[in-house]
Amino acid sequence: MLKTLLNSLYLILFLFSSCSQVENTESTALTYFDIKSYFLNEASRLSSRKSAILKEVSKNEQQERKTILINDWKKEFDLFIESDINKPSWTSSYKIEINGDTTLYQALTPELRTRMIQVIKGGSKIRSISIKNESLNRLYKSYESLSYYPDSIYVIEKEQQVRFLGNNKYRVTGIFTD
Repeated sequence: MLKTLLNSLYLILFLFSSCSQVENTESTALTYFDIKSYFLNEASRLSSRKSAILKEVSKNEQQERKTILINDWKKEFDLFIESDINKPSWTSSYKIEINGDTTLYQALTPELRTRMIQVIKGGSKIRSISIKNESLNRLYKSYESLSYYPDSIYVIEKEQQVRFLGNNKYRVTGIFTD
């Protein structure tokens, strides 16, 4: 009798564990374009290529321009990666519009930092990704415009307004030279 009870218990545990595994794999399905994975893959691809870029950095009116090798593409793409909208609690938080090769994701509530993502494809290849981010509170406002054209150019524009400290505008442009 004890042996039958233990076998039944093992069977029940096995069934519950396999059910929970199915639930976990289903919950990892992504609702929106996978920005995070895309830019992590791009970072890996570009790191192995070791090609130079012409990088322009400006803060307000000061500007600097150099041709450099990027050693840490993941860090370079941090703002893009942080714009990932595939959080389980956000599955119904963005409106999706598809028009030909263009997919547009727009935030439905003002609390969401990533306000808009536009992905333009040419067939199965990504032609461009544009992202608008916004953070607002009583002391701080931040607006970001991020654009990426694979193997061509990326642009990061950021405007910060901090109460009592003033406004700053930043722009980073990376132009692929080969």
